Amino acid sequence: MWVGFGGFLGANARYWLGGWVAGRLGAQFPYSTLIINVSGSFLLGLFVTLFGFFSWRPQSQWTVAIGFLGAYTTFSTYELESLTLLREGSPLLAFANLFGSLLAGLVAAWLGVVTGRLFTGGIS
Repeated sequence: MWVGFGGFLGANARYWLGGWVAGRLGAQFPYSTLIINVSGSFLLGLFVTLFGFFSWRPQSQWTVAIGFLGAYTTFSTYELESLTLLREGSPLLAFANLFGSLLAGLVAAWLGVVTGRLFTGGIS
């Protein structure tokens, strides 16, 4: 039930933010998916770090990490959008999406962990 509740919220957040970003930045490049996956990576790093420090109930962890962030981010859309860019003859944009998302997601996850450690009193 908790995972489903988090998933409901995450899917709706993704839908709303994706539409908002696409409306402002256009659809030439999959900015929506990039922003959602990078912010989701940051949030997962942050919350996993905070879960390890605070004594939050397992249901809270499931709701946020598996439910909300699992529904909020998506690997399949990222791959399909990259394939679409390749098929449309934009290999540089496909490359930028594939590797830019990987690098930005890794950096965002690391920043989330660092931010979580700042909240909990340590950076090690």
